[in-house]
Amino acid sequence: MLRWCIRLALLAGLVLAAAPARADVVAVIDLAAQRMTVKVDGVVLYEWPVSTGRQGWRTPIGTFRPQSMHVRHFSSLFRGAPMPHSIFFHGHFAIHGTTEIKNLGRRASHGCVRLHPDNARVLFELIQKQGPANAQIVVTG
Repeated sequence: MLRWCIRLALLAGLVLAAAPARADVVAVIDLAAQRMTVKVDGVVLYEWPVSTGRQGWRTPIGTFRPQSMHVRHFSSLFRGAPMPHSIFFHGHFAIHGTTEIKNLGRRASHGCVRLHPDNARVLFELIQKQGPANAQIVVTG
């Protein structure tokens, strides 16, 4: 019995040692600056311009976790508008790529956080790799 317990403890140690390290991904969206800063384990990896809610449309403020993620999504609220690499974080609000890159850096959306499609893909893949449970989305005023 003792040998069995020792073997089990050794096996558990090997499994834990082989498990990938957890990394915390934090995407901070600054509504005033219309910028997103992406940090992994507290280290800034990316800073990108975004477009958030224009006049009459708000982007929710707070700290959120990804609720669902979709490589290809089309809005059911706004005539099937494309929302590539969507990361839904609060009801129908999402971070996603946009074709309107000329508006990045100013308020232009219906409340979502729009990114350049290349940046949306990078963020999506980073959160997917580290796991949505290890990601936070922080929206500040």
